[in-house]
Amino acid sequence: MWIKILSFNAIFSFALTIAVKFLPMKLLKQNLYNLIEESWKNVLYEEFSKPYMDGLITFLNKELSLGKVIYPPTKDLFRSLKLTPFKKVKVVILGQDPYHQEGQAEGLSFSVKTGKKIPPSLKNIFKEVDENFEFTTKHQTGNLQKWTNQGVLLLNSNLTVERAFPNSHSNIGWEIFTDEIIFQLNKRNNIVFLLWGNNAKEKGSKINRSKHLVLESAHPSPLSAYRGFFGNKHFLKCNAYLQEKRIKEIDWKVN
Repeated sequence: MWIKILSFNAIFSFALTIAVKFLPMKLLKQNLYNLIEESWKNVLYEEFSKPYMDGLITFLNKELSLGKVIYPPTKDLFRSLKLTPFKKVKVVILGQDPYHQEGQAEGLSFSVKTGKKIPPSLKNIFKEVDENFEFTTKHQTGNLQKWTNQGVLLLNSNLTVERAFPNSHSNIGWEIFTDEIIFQLNKRNNIVFLLWGNNAKEKGSKINRSKHLVLESAHPSPLSAYRGFFGNKHFLKCNAYLQEKRIKEIDWKVN
């Protein structure tokens, strides 16, 4: 009898462990807040007490409870803020939302992890970088962390997306949060904002252009790159501006 009970308890415990492992974890406001780097907490802490943040987290938890897959993984949700502290931001590259295919999104606009296939938009970004600086290196990785370490904030307007459904998390609250990020950066001086595509241009409409350099063009997507992205010389212009302001330039070579 005892052997049967022990066996049942062992099986139940094992099944519970497996279930917990594969069930989506509920997102908690405090846990998300703790993912943010300290200097960003100092300027964004009030956002976590606002109603839109509660609504945003409620929405995400409901989607997870329905079994939907959301990118990037929770641990990477605020990775752009983690890798590039507020006071170290020199350049902002603004994307729309995370990659929506499996294994691509890592919390940085346009970037993918080492070993992942380089997406088309990022290939076009690399082409423009190579043309600007006459680089001939064959790109072997789409990991842009080297840029973030130098003060390039790789920010998306929306910080989450449902798998296979691009732009699916628009208007759930992330735009308000990332607007505040831009607002706080706008208080500083001499930041370069690279705004590619109509969404990014709209996002940057309130940037004080007497204090910052704002460079706009078409999006690097294959659908629009030939309509103004290629040849924009943004990377050269960015470095020229930083040099003029006696700020260390960005080494845009990834490999």
